[in-house]
Amino acid sequence: MFTPPKTQGAGLVAWRWMIPPLPGGEGRGEGKRVIERTAVAFPKPRWTCLLLACFVCVRFAFSAVVFETTSPYHHIRVVDQQGIRTLSFDQSQETRMSLRNPLTGHFSYTEFFHMPWLWNPKMKSVLMIGLGGGSIQRAYQRSYPDVVVDTVELDPTVVEVAKKYFFVTETPTHKIQVLDGRLHLRRTQKKYDAIILDAYKSSRYGSFIPYHLVTKEFFELAREHLTDDGVVAYNVIGNLQGWRTDILGAVYATLKSVFPQVYLFPASDSWNIVMIATRNAEAFTYAKLGRQANELAARNRLSMPSFRTRMAAFRVSAPPSSNGTQVLTDDFAPLDGLLARAPSAGARHPLNRIPVPEASQIQTNREDSTKEPP
Repeated sequence: MFTPPKTQGAGLVAWRWMIPPLPGGEGRGEGKRVIERTAVAFPKPRWTCLLLACFVCVRFAFSAVVFETTSPYHHIRVVDQQGIRTLSFDQSQETRMSLRNPLTGHFSYTEFFHMPWLWNPKMKSVLMIGLGGGSIQRAYQRSYPDVVVDTVELDPTVVEVAKKYFFVTETPTHKIQVLDGRLHLRRTQKKYDAIILDAYKSSRYGSFIPYHLVTKEFFELAREHLTDDGVVAYNVIGNLQGWRTDILGAVYATLKSVFPQVYLFPASDSWNIVMIATRNAEAFTYAKLGRQANELAARNRLSMPSFRTRMAAFRVSAPPSSNGTQVLTDDFAPLDGLLARAPSAGARHPLNRIPVPEASQIQTNREDSTKEPP
């Protein structure tokens, strides 16, 4: 925010595209109110050049809404700013993508969805529940063109937006079905090497995992559709300590009631933790992951430059909040109650990644997919 120094007898001029000055003259008291409301004013001509420079910077920080609609499930908005395209649902950012290179600019936590290769180095089929802007779908099509990917997305409008604005395509190895993810698993006879879940919807408490995709019964259904070395990769919004840690603990405990091993990959730059649940009971250590990564590299499977960096987030220990937590079931999944115990959206970011302000004020931090975490 630019605040000019105090100057006697200074006139105050508010930019026309900001909130207009309050009525009642240009006295000292009214002038102070105008500065606080507009944050852009000048006292003397000598500040004109500096203010014009500020105006140019603010103007280029503004964004353009290229698409907006309301579906039966979401208020959907596509925003372009500084070469980054963002998909938002309601009050959360779901997907980011560089317009110059659609394989970059994404949220870094999506790179954890490459980790299933460490447990199943010969993957051939993957189920992805939740599409959004298709960051992981684009990555898999580019990095693993021989892997067959089935995407299941409940909202047909999201599918249309992903195809039109985020370069998501259907190919012989990538098919999209408009259907609920759990219903798909009930109907299909297929088995998958990995099931990846990144599906969220909104409530009065912010984004949350749909109840029926986080219960013991759902995870048992998912296990039935995994190959012997298959894994479930599940994105959970929360922290190991503090904000939404109760939800994290409940999801972990529920996964552990079905799968013999559950591992964590916490993101360093967002409140996302990707859990990997394995059907195989063999316990993995970081040293074991390193040997697996070397074998993948020898087979030219590590095409993502930051693969080893993301692998370094590997965590074996259970989150403290999972101790004594009741397993979530179809008859008992009190996610609303767990969300209500978290700090309000005004105190912490409400959803997956970062909150979405008004379109005219959005400022997006660029993110390169190869950027190393701090």
